[in-house]
Amino acid sequence: MNIRSFFSALLLPIITIMVYLFLYIPIFVLIAFSFNEGGGTSHWTGFSFHWYKELFESVDILDALKNSLIVACSATLLSVIMGVLFIFYSAHSRLSKTIVLFYANLAAPEIVLAVGLLTFFSFFSVPLGLTSLIAGHTLIGLGYVIPMVQSRFAELDYRYMEASLDLGATPTQTLVRVTLPLLLPAVIASAVLVFIISLDDFVISFFTAGGSTQTLPMYIFSLIRSGETPLVNAVSTILLLTSSLAVLVYSLLTIKKADVQE
Repeated sequence: MNIRSFFSALLLPIITIMVYLFLYIPIFVLIAFSFNEGGGTSHWTGFSFHWYKELFESVDILDALKNSLIVACSATLLSVIMGVLFIFYSAHSRLSKTIVLFYANLAAPEIVLAVGLLTFFSFFSVPLGLTSLIAGHTLIGLGYVIPMVQSRFAELDYRYMEASLDLGATPTQTLVRVTLPLLLPAVIASAVLVFIISLDDFVISFFTAGGSTQTLPMYIFSLIRSGETPLVNAVSTILLLTSSLAVLVYSLLTIKKADVQE
């Protein structure tokens, strides 16, 4: 057996397994200690749902969760509507050349975007709260919606839209009855992705929330700063489960989109 065969047959699988264990063992430990009966996160004392019961009875956690859902749903809706309208109405204008600017959200570090948003809100005296949170998350969402939907829009057969316009439909009717049904898989996939990112975001939320508004990731951060407790594990497990379900939906939609394109 030569070195290449040894590496591909034995060494590479072992390295791959070790990498996956390194990534996922901390998550499994986090989930396991969310069911710990005791108050620590380093010594197992028994199985219990005590911390989940305390989680759902906590007014602060429920308020933070409500804020996260409001921001995530609002940012998703706004970014999808604004992104689709921008792509459709800029397709035959010079605005189409500005689409590349939205890729900056993916290239620029999130901390830079967060500081820029904070500076912008401070300069225009915009009060920090739910409104600024939604605006910040919508900006991030546009950086995902526009590239994803644009790639699907570029693959469409323009004869369908031209036929709709030739038959007397207005541009808005063409958008609603022809273009949107063709873009629907990409629109839904991008919406799910934006929802996941917004729900889990901490950096943008930390800089744009102000002192009176708190999202669930920010609340988890405050719990960690006050000391280790299985309540943090319980909250993180719920957030992880929600994000995992959303990722599963996104993956299924992406597979369906690929099948439709084929």
